[in-house]
Amino acid sequence: MTIIFNCGDRVTHSQFGSGEVRLNEGETVVVRFEHGIEECPKENLTLLQSLEEAIAAPEWHEPLEVIIRAQALAIRSINDMWGVFSLARIALLPHQLWVCRKVVQELPARWLVADDVGLGKTIEAGLILWTLLNKGAVKRILILCPASLVEQWQERLRTMFDIRMTRYTSEADTAKSDFWNTHHQVIASLPTLRKNSGDRHQRMFDAEPWDLVLVDEAHHLNADEHTGPTLGYNLMSQLMNDYKKIKSAVFFTGTPHRGKHYQFFALLKLLREDLFNPLDAVKSFDNLQSQIQNLRLVMLRNNKQFVTDMVGKKLFLPPKISSETYSYSPEEEEFYEKLTEFILTGKAYASGLSQIDQRAVMLILVCMQKLASSSVAAIRSAIKKRLAKITQNRKELEVNKQKKSLLEKLRAFDDEENIQSDELSNLEEKIFDLEDKLYLMEDEQPRLEELLEISNSIVLETKIDKILEIIEGLFANRQVLFFTEYKATQSLLMSSLIARFGSQCVTFINGDERAEGIIEADGQVSTRQEKRSSAAEKFNSGEVRFLVSTEAGGEGIDLQENCYSLIHVDLPWNPMRLHQRVGRLNRYGQKYSVEVISLRNPDTVETRIWDKLNDKIENIMDSLKEVMEEPEDLLQLILGMTSPTLFREIFSEAQQNKEKLSQWFDSETATFGGQDAVEVVKKLVGSCEKFDFQQVSPLLPQVDLPDLQPFFEAMLHFNKRRINRIDGELSFITPESWLALPAIRKRYEQLHFDRNSQNKIKVNNLLGVGHCLINQALKQALELNKCVCQVNFIEDAIAIFQVLDRVTGTQVNVRQIIVGVTLGLKSDHHKKLLKDWEVLKILNASLEKTDKVSKLDRPDIDTNNILSLLKESKDYLEKNLNILDLPFQYPKIQVNALLFPF
Repeated sequence: MTIIFNCGDRVTHSQFGSGEVRLNEGETVVVRFEHGIEECPKENLTLLQSLEEAIAAPEWHEPLEVIIRAQALAIRSINDMWGVFSLARIALLPHQLWVCRKVVQELPARWLVADDVGLGKTIEAGLILWTLLNKGAVKRILILCPASLVEQWQERLRTMFDIRMTRYTSEADTAKSDFWNTHHQVIASLPTLRKNSGDRHQRMFDAEPWDLVLVDEAHHLNADEHTGPTLGYNLMSQLMNDYKKIKSAVFFTGTPHRGKHYQFFALLKLLREDLFNPLDAVKSFDNLQSQIQNLRLVMLRNNKQFVTDMVGKKLFLPPKISSETYSYSPEEEEFYEKLTEFILTGKAYASGLSQIDQRAVMLILVCMQKLASSSVAAIRSAIKKRLAKITQNRKELEVNKQKKSLLEKLRAFDDEENIQSDELSNLEEKIFDLEDKLYLMEDEQPRLEELLEISNSIVLETKIDKILEIIEGLFANRQVLFFTEYKATQSLLMSSLIARFGSQCVTFINGDERAEGIIEADGQVSTRQEKRSSAAEKFNSGEVRFLVSTEAGGEGIDLQENCYSLIHVDLPWNPMRLHQRVGRLNRYGQKYSVEVISLRNPDTVETRIWDKLNDKIENIMDSLKEVMEEPEDLLQLILGMTSPTLFREIFSEAQQNKEKLSQWFDSETATFGGQDAVEVVKKLVGSCEKFDFQQVSPLLPQVDLPDLQPFFEAMLHFNKRRINRIDGELSFITPESWLALPAIRKRYEQLHFDRNSQNKIKVNNLLGVGHCLINQALKQALELNKCVCQVNFIEDAIAIFQVLDRVTGTQVNVRQIIVGVTLGLKSDHHKKLLKDWEVLKILNASLEKTDKVSKLDRPDIDTNNILSLLKESKDYLEKNLNILDLPFQYPKIQVNALLFPF
């Protein structure tokens, strides 16, 4: 018998699955499948029973088959949009799901995610990656980040999402290896890649395009209006715009705007050159306004003040910040006065030098001032190195080499915004031994020797004594995190903690992973070595009470598991770093309000400047409170907009005279936090997309991995497999039809759906979308064609609709979603729209009863009445479709299943 295919008929194809006939061409049939439109030979298609035919049939379908198919449709719909069923080994938060939805719903994706510190950008990235990988929407992925974070990104994606990235090395990338074509998921250091070593860039340009590129700390992709683009910016511009090698890109940065419109809009131009042009942005106010209005299309920003848990409870408490005062001992006071005199004399001497030598001398003197404000130990170490350099004889060739090195170091200080903070501290500690022919003043050596002699008389530093007093008082019996800028201060504090609390009380983090000059409990001097990850693990597990970190621990590390107490041993000259330090503890998972103590000595010019700076910041906060209730987000952006050079100049050039200090400070900081900066930040915050629980909560899926368990168990029952349950864990023999994949084992033990489990064995047995078993179960359920049944214990009939975009030929991730509508069978019932996750909840609940009562007879209601109710429900859905905020250009609604109550 010849089968006639009519427009609207449901058909199935062995390769493409089920679809709807759009046009009968005789020998071929044009069919709209889920992935798009195909023209197929008619002999390859099987005609399926229509929903209308199924409703009119004397027997309806087996409830179990209808329910598991509808569950599979709902699970896919929820996960495609939100990624909520991904195999993340950590609890997911609403703002993270929201970011995932914004990024994945339409491809190609181009977004700048500018979340506050501590909101889980790695989790957001993992959700995005997992959702797109599981859908097959991306294959080739490149992640670029600072060199110090490569290992951490690799480890977190592996342990949190089971996403395994290949780490890039220069040794593996040769002309013969074809690295960029043979590795499809790569993580690399941007500072490494930006250098075109061994013609590396051309090999990247010749390779296959990347489906998705993620860039961490994307503000390092910097282009200046006057000095031009950095190497990293140039590379990204070539990959994205010149060679078209990047399809989708997501940039992450906590400080998107760093004070210069040109740089900000140059970064955005990388993502959307059709919307942003930095030259136009700085030409006129109207052009600037026009481009700011486009931010909503490309920029997402969430901050701690507004993020919540799944029920809308705010997650972060504001930190409690205070200061403790200490005073110098007579010996310290004498040293500080002599050092101040030395620095002033050096500045006067430098004024008569050449421009390069003057800059070098001034920089060394500034570094001396910074080191001294940290500890006597830090400046003592630097003075010793300087004296050793002065007395050392060197050949002229070596001097010339040092001159070249000096120029390179000076350029590095000018580029402070684009180097790692710990690198800057290392430069400051090493600047003293760069050049032995460059004198700080005519009688430098004897004056340095005098300073060294005085410093040697200081056995105990009052700052350290104050810290020990705080630990035994305010912070008694607590874990404490310390931050200092310099390794010499770090070693001093560690030695003091060891002397008081024992050799196993403390660990450390610095860029070298090495702490020298540690005085152990037995009085021996030692060098300790500790990997950053190991130190963090010891501290988080409670194995050690104290962790002393340089700025190397100020970014990209979580230390909040057992600690909520932080002491700033010294204060950096850039307030933004204080926020980064506190961000190590004030993160998701922190159970307490973080308590932060800074140390101040009112007799030092540094403290007086900090007092003035804090007053200025408070005034900015007060002005921001007039326009928004939670101004912390704006303050951090304003700090991020301020060049670190401004703060360095304020501290290094501060007037010693207390009476003149206020007037001088007000003059120097006139531009900091000015009305222009405040207005720009308000416009930026107001124009970008941000998470708002009140707006998002109606859409937010109130489901998690445990909501997959009823479906999975039903699929095992459907395949006639017996399940052993012990403490929520499942063991079973795998259904034969699932064994087609080589990765699937014949038997499984102790599988579960608890992503919050900390048990390492349990973590490896976690089930979610993306796991081969769940994927096989979904595939099998979606191939079922049963669509009408009676279900026990539901109050009203539910029509399940599929909404898809009629537009094809575009690259999208979310092609369809599931929506339910209650039919309103009884007079006291009204039609109600059910989101996909609500449909899944109802199906899960009904499944518990379905195996006890099964009824195949159709209900005693006229077919035409049922069809009329379905039409009314479809009309109702069309009128209310905007509630779902779908990305579809031309949505098409078709009924997919019908569940009737007994």
